[in-house]
Amino acid sequence: MIYLDNNATTKVDDRVLEEMLPFLKDEYANPSSMYDFAKKPAAAIKEARAKVRDFLGAANEKEIFFTSCGSESANTAIKGVLNCNKDKRHIITTKVEHPAVLNTYKEFEKNGYEVDYIGVNSQGELDIEEFKSKLRKDTALVSVMYANNETGVIYPVEEIAEYIKSKSPEARFFVDAVQAAGKIPINVKDTKIDLLGISGHKFHAPKGVGVLYAKSDVRFTPLINGGHQERGLRAGTENVPYIVGIGKAAELAQEALKYELSEVKRLRDKLEDGIIKNVFNARLNTGVKNRVPNTTNIGFEYVEGELILLHLSDIGVCASSGSACTSGSLEPSHVLRAMGIPFTALHGSIRLSLSRFTKESEIDYVIEKLPAIMDKLTSISPFQDELEKLRNQR
Repeated sequence: MIYLDNNATTKVDDRVLEEMLPFLKDEYANPSSMYDFAKKPAAAIKEARAKVRDFLGAANEKEIFFTSCGSESANTAIKGVLNCNKDKRHIITTKVEHPAVLNTYKEFEKNGYEVDYIGVNSQGELDIEEFKSKLRKDTALVSVMYANNETGVIYPVEEIAEYIKSKSPEARFFVDAVQAAGKIPINVKDTKIDLLGISGHKFHAPKGVGVLYAKSDVRFTPLINGGHQERGLRAGTENVPYIVGIGKAAELAQEALKYELSEVKRLRDKLEDGIIKNVFNARLNTGVKNRVPNTTNIGFEYVEGELILLHLSDIGVCASSGSACTSGSLEPSHVLRAMGIPFTALHGSIRLSLSRFTKESEIDYVIEKLPAIMDKLTSISPFQDELEKLRNQR
C-alpha cells in the first residue's frame, strides 16, 4: 500500500504510540484525583501542554486547551467568541474554509448574522483587497485558515491579523491551522492571532485529540459545560493517553520541520512534475510557491475523479478528491469551484498529500503506473474529440 492521503489523516508515529501506552494500561488514574496514583497522569498532561506550547510558540501553557479534534476547536472558538460579543453580528471568512468552519457560519446566518465570504483567485490565493473592504467596526470575528486542506495554499494570516487589529481592534481572529501544523513553522506569540486550532491526527498523533490556542486576553464561552477541566473552558475527564500522544507528536513534528520543508517538498515536486510530464490531460490546479510542502492537487480533464481513485486503489495507492469530510458527495469541491477551475477538470481533480514517511520509491511507482491508468480512462471517455485536441496541444 502506498499512502498519499496524509491530509485526510496520518499514521501514528511509533514513538508517539510508545509514549501513550503506559497511560492506556498501567497509569490509568483520573488526573483530577487527589491521591498519589493520579500524580503521574496529571504530570504527563502538564508536560504535553508545555510541548504544544513550544510547538505553537505560545506565550504560556495557559493559552493551550486540549479538545477532541480540529472541528471541536473551531466550534469552540467561533461559538465561544460570538457568545461573548452578542452586540456585534458581522463575520468575515473565506469561500474555501473547511466544512467545520463554513457550516458553523451557515448556522449563524440562519440566526440573523451577516457573513461575508472572501473569494480566491484561479491559483487559490486569497483576495486580500476584498477582505480589507469588508472589515467593519461591528465585525465580531474574522476566520481564515492557515493552509488550505485541498490545495495546500498558505494564507497570509499574520498580515491579516495585523490589519484587523489596526482597523477593528475589538474584532477577534480565529485561524484553522489543522493543515499547517507540523508542515510549516507556527509562532503565535509573534502575531496578533487571537485563536488557533489544530488536530493531532494530521501530524502523526492519534485521531481524537486536538488543541485550541487562545491568547490570554481572549474571552470565550465553553462549548462543553461540566467540570473544572481545562480551567473550566472544556469540561470532561482528560483523555490522558491521547493528550500525551499529541504532546509527543508536536515535539517530533517540530524536530522534523526542516525535513518537511526540504525533502517532503522535493518528493511532492517530483510527483507533480512526473505526472504533468507523462499524462497529457493533467493540469496542476495550483502551482503557487507558497504552499505547504506535502500537498498537490491535479486535475485530469474529461475523466471522472472517482474512477481515477478506484483505479489507483486497485494498484494499492490511496488518494482523495478533496476533504475527507465531504467524501461521498457528488458535488465538486467547493474550493476548486471558488478558484474557477474549468468544468472539464473539476470532476477529475484529485489531491495527493505526502508525509515524512513517504518513500521516493513510492513516488516513482505512482509516476510509472498513473499514465497507463489515464490511457485506459481517456479511451472510454465520451469526450474523444476534446481529448484529441489536448493531445495535439501537448
